[in-house]
Amino acid sequence: VQLVESGGGLVQAGGSLRLSCAASASAISGYALSWVRQAPGKGLEWVAAIESGGDEIIYATSVKGRFTISRDNAKNTVYLQMNSLKPEDTAVYYCAEQATMTSNFGSWGQGTQVTVSS
Repeated sequence: VQLVESGGGLVQAGGSLRLSCAASASAISGYALSWVRQAPGKGLEWVAAIESGGDEIIYATSVKGRFTISRDNAKNTVYLQMNSLKPEDTAVYYCAEQATMTSNFGSWGQGTQVTVSS
């Protein structure tokens, strides 16, 4: 699976962005997908995951209630709607595929930069 993220940018605190993760080369319908981020100078932080059918979803505590993960298997795309953004959400955001939500990550995208100004 080849993954391509888009939708990042610069936004003020309190604003919103929607990230997309589009798959090419093969369908994502059989995979779980996660969003993972890396803030400047920090390690990877898992953000959210969605199972292949979209019926099971989990979030990191740091984003729960503000971020929403969803998927459209017909479009081979997973989304991350980010609301009430904070400066600490500034990071490069990656999507990654998994066999299930608890499996190791397989393919990763190249990432998209999100910058939240205060």
